[in-house]
Amino acid sequence: MENCTIAAIATPMGSGGIGIIRISGRDAVPIAASVFRKSGRSTEKSGFSHDSRYQEFQSRHFYHGHIIDPENEREIDEVLLVAMKAPFSYTREDVVEIHAHGGFLGLNAILGLVLKMGARLAQPGEFTKRAFLNGRIDLTQAEAVIDCINARTRQAFDMAIVQMKGGLRKEVESIKMAMVNVLTQMEAVMDFPDAVQETIEVATLIKNLREYAIDPLKTMIRQHADFYILKEGIRVAAAGRANVGKSSLMNCLAQRERAIVTAIPGTTRDVIEENLNIGGIPIVFGDTAGLNKTDNPIELLGIKKTHEYLNRCDLILFMIDSSQPLTQEDYEIYEEIKKKKVILVWNKKDLVNNEFHMPIPDSWNEIRQIRISALFEEGIEALKDLIKEVFLAGREADSENWIVPNLRHKSLLEHGLKAILDAEKGIQEKMPFELIAIDLNEAIALLNEILGVCVKDDIIGNIFDRFCIGK
Repeated sequence: MENCTIAAIATPMGSGGIGIIRISGRDAVPIAASVFRKSGRSTEKSGFSHDSRYQEFQSRHFYHGHIIDPENEREIDEVLLVAMKAPFSYTREDVVEIHAHGGFLGLNAILGLVLKMGARLAQPGEFTKRAFLNGRIDLTQAEAVIDCINARTRQAFDMAIVQMKGGLRKEVESIKMAMVNVLTQMEAVMDFPDAVQETIEVATLIKNLREYAIDPLKTMIRQHADFYILKEGIRVAAAGRANVGKSSLMNCLAQRERAIVTAIPGTTRDVIEENLNIGGIPIVFGDTAGLNKTDNPIELLGIKKTHEYLNRCDLILFMIDSSQPLTQEDYEIYEEIKKKKVILVWNKKDLVNNEFHMPIPDSWNEIRQIRISALFEEGIEALKDLIKEVFLAGREADSENWIVPNLRHKSLLEHGLKAILDAEKGIQEKMPFELIAIDLNEAIALLNEILGVCVKDDIIGNIFDRFCIGK
């Protein structure tokens, strides 16, 4: 790894009370000292230029002072500075953070000085990458950092925190150790057949593999299938013919006037999206153009986009106007979306009697249905509960032990499970231990890849490229 010192703005761009410049590397302290003057120090140029570069900072203590341009003694900002000496820092290198006033011009002026004094601009995720390469965290914990930053719900945040604490790493290492123990017994027989007095019991090997490797792997793979949406979210669209209340529903769910609502059909011409949190599930909700027959070229473009959008959705809210008879357009829309997850939403319940039931095709009775009034916000909470139920099917994750692998982990876990099942089959069929060991070693290598042991550089690069600069 490069030994150069890196620096970047670690807080989001924009105006704010505080902005932080982070510096990491062997020259972090002298570089920061070269542009920082503690409160009470002499303002004479000679004293500053000679002594400030060699200022000593006690680790984990804040110092008040000013950022000064060494070339012209111009004061840039009043700041707080804290140094964290290696190895007790985020990157296990010397780290300095300069806490300045949050603003684009000021932060960039300070960063520019730091770079001029010898630091290099950090690449996306390079601070966390150094923490990984220096052994402070494993790859699962590094990935959890970006999950924590991008979390859109409390549940997703809690999952990331469990993984940052090493939850997934501990599970993977436990499974790996179980396979190593089995492999050790087999290799003892292979390497020292005369010295091994007792014959390995096949039933015991299989029991250990199933209890400590196969079953835990299946559980983690199942947890991804059951709860991945709490981390990754889903895309939901309201679909239906014009003027059935799709935009009113979006405004109702968003609790603000996100879409224009009028009595004129065809108001929505493009897909309008809004990020929502429904029952702990991060959702991108799309209000689509009404699917109706029209000669208006602009409206036709909106309808084309709607068809494309519906194909990408995880769930479609098929909206019907309860106050009007079904039309041919309603039937045609259902035929297009029926292979997707669908909830039939009867809107405008305020305009009909509670006992009223519109005749519908038998096939429509096979999908979940709900009655609402988007105008008066009736049935909205029940709709939210239904959306959550459709995806979680009543399953609830244990908030104290939310170990939910991401897609990369899941793929490696599945391949690792296959290798272990092949080893189990080989044991049952009394194949030579040399062949069984090949499968177990392959499974161990796959689990090591989850942790970042012997992982390819391009995989590491792809993971950290997802980070923002400064993290």
